[in-house]
Parts: sequence; structure tokens; C-alpha cells
Amino acid sequence: MNIVLWIIAGILVCGGLVMGIGFWMFKKEINEENPEYIVQFIKENIASENVSLAIHYNNEKWVDVNTNKQFPLGSTVKIIIAIEYAQQAADGRINPQQQVSLKELETFYIPKTDGGAHEAWISALNQSKNIDSVPLSEVANGMIAYSSNANTEYLMHVLGLQNINEVLKSLDLVDHELLYPSTSATYIPTQLMNEKNITKEETLKAMKNMDMAEYRDRALNIHNNWLKNPLTDEEKKQSLKILNMDIQKVWSDRLVKATTADYISILEKLNSKKYFHEDVHKYLDPVLEQLMQNPKNREWLTHAGQKGGSTAFVLTLAFYAKDKDGNQTEIAFFANNLNMIEQAKLSKNLNGFQLKFLKEEKFRMQLKKELSEI
Repeated sequence: MNIVLWIIAGILVCGGLVMGIGFWMFKKEINEENPEYIVQFIKENIASENVSLAIHYNNEKWVDVNTNKQFPLGSTVKIIIAIEYAQQAADGRINPQQQVSLKELETFYIPKTDGGAHEAWISALNQSKNIDSVPLSEVANGMIAYSSNANTEYLMHVLGLQNINEVLKSLDLVDHELLYPSTSATYIPTQLMNEKNITKEETLKAMKNMDMAEYRDRALNIHNNWLKNPLTDEEKKQSLKILNMDIQKVWSDRLVKATTADYISILEKLNSKKYFHEDVHKYLDPVLEQLMQNPKNREWLTHAGQKGGSTAFVLTLAFYAKDKDGNQTEIAFFANNLNMIEQAKLSKNLNGFQLKFLKEEKFRMQLKKELSEI
């Protein structure tokens, strides 16, 4: 009997060691910084069209990979909302100093659906003192700097969704889908289950079969209804229980889509500082150019701005910069249908990839050669 127990104990110990080593190797692989991984990933996925990269350097098309294929944008779409915010502020249609109650923002806050972004923003606000309201400009800042989804939907309400979507026309974005309230869309599964008294499996099937027009209408109706009848904390908790990975994938796939060609076009306009009036940049730059708050970046960059987005399956980035030598760079990187390891490794290495491109001519030339030969 003792021998059997020792054998079982040995098996458990060995199993634990194997799992421990596997977990250590997994962490090591994810945490290893290697900007070349981005290039490797693009080469391996270009045929499947799960990745797109557009880079312009000094007004020259440098890299062009699947740039006309639409991808779910995630939070990168918030650039459009930031532009409309700045335009309305410049025109005097909104007052950036108008106070907004934090309680009002909670109307659109669904815990655990934004990676802790909204909570992080609130925590940063309360580092010096407890506050219960902020100026509208800080709401916009929280949307970009922290990627608060609650702030995003509140700004959709204040600015007007129709006005926001007019930005797409004014910028001549031919492949950009219309914006709609994507946080409100997370409640569609709960709405369906309540309406039709169906199971989670039946809800998943109904969502997959739903056309996009109905999906957008439902999201907008939920958004408008929350303004009058906000969900209780208990209702929010219950809605989260329905959002398994299969339903999250449907939600992710139905996010607003666009191409890297669209976003390179936007980034060039932002980078030039000539397309938008200087009054617009007065409100837009403090929101989009968070990178310039770092004194080290101000040593070698004239200006730089970016916005990224992610879901469990998507990673996107739109970045622009001008250095003190006058070099201008625009980068739009979109990826979809990622697994957990790909998501983690891409997230880890995107910043290093950007810096390497900005600072190393050898890497720029190598990248241009390798990706143009595919």
C-alpha cells in the first residue's frame, strides 16, 4: 500500500514539475522582447489575411500588406470620436470644461469588459483627492489614454452618433463601417435570452444569424434605454455570466471594421498638422498625443500620437510621429483571429517594433525588402 502511495505521489510531483516547467516556458516566450516577431508573424499570416500592415515614411509608401482588407478595429476606432470631439470644441458646439458626473459615466460601465481601463482611469483621477465630477476634456482624455469604453459611449451620446459618422465622409474613408455603441452591444445576448426565453446555445446561434442592421439597431436601442433606465449592479453581473468566449467572438467579429489604408489616410492628415485647423489641434493633440507627456520622447520627437485596440482575438494600432530631424512616420497594424500566445507576443513587441522602425535605418530597409518580396 505504501508503495502505491509513493508511486501516486511521484506521479503528482512529476506532473506538477512538467506543468511548472511548461508555465515557465510559456511566460518566458511571452515576456521575451523581439520586435522581429512582428515581421515573422506577418510573413506567416499574410496568406490567411489575418494581418494587415501599412507604413508610410516621409510620404513614401513603405509597407503595404493586405491594406484593403477590413478588420475589426477595437478601440482604435476611438480616434474618430476624438476628432469629432475636437471639432465640436473648436466650433463652440460643446464646452470642454463642462463638468460631467462620474456617476453619469457609470451608466455605460460594464465591469470586466474593458480590461480594467475605466477603473484605472478613476483610480488615477483619485490619486490626489476624491472627486465626483470631471471636465468633458478629461472624459475624452480617459477614452484615449486609458481606453475607457464607458467614456466612449458617453461621448457618443454628447457628440451625437450621426455627427461622429459624418467624420467618415469628411475624411473620405471608403471602407470604414459606421460607428455604433459596441459596449451596449455586449448586452444583446441578455436581451435575446430575456425576449425569447432561450438557452445560451440558442442565443449564440441567434446572434450568428442576426444581420448587421438589426445588430446595430439593438445596440443603439440598448444605449438609449440605458440613458433612461440604467442597469443595476446585479443586472450588470448577470449579463457578464452570458459572455462566454463563443459569444465574445461574435461580438468581436461584429465590431466596427475598417482597413489599414483608411487609417494610414487619417494618420497622414493628423501628422501633417495642416489638414485640420489649428483650433481643432488645440483640443485634439492633448488627447491623442499622450506620448509627448514623457520628457524622453520630447527630446527626439516633435509630436507623436497613437491609439490601439484589442479583444481576446484582435489587436490593432494606429500610430503617427514626426521626429526632430523632420522624418514623418505613419503605421497602421491590424490583426484578427489571434490565439492567446499570438495576442500576448504581439502586444509585447509592437512598441519595440515601432521604436526600431523610427530609429534604425537598417531595420527600415530590411523591413521594406522582406515584406515587398512576399
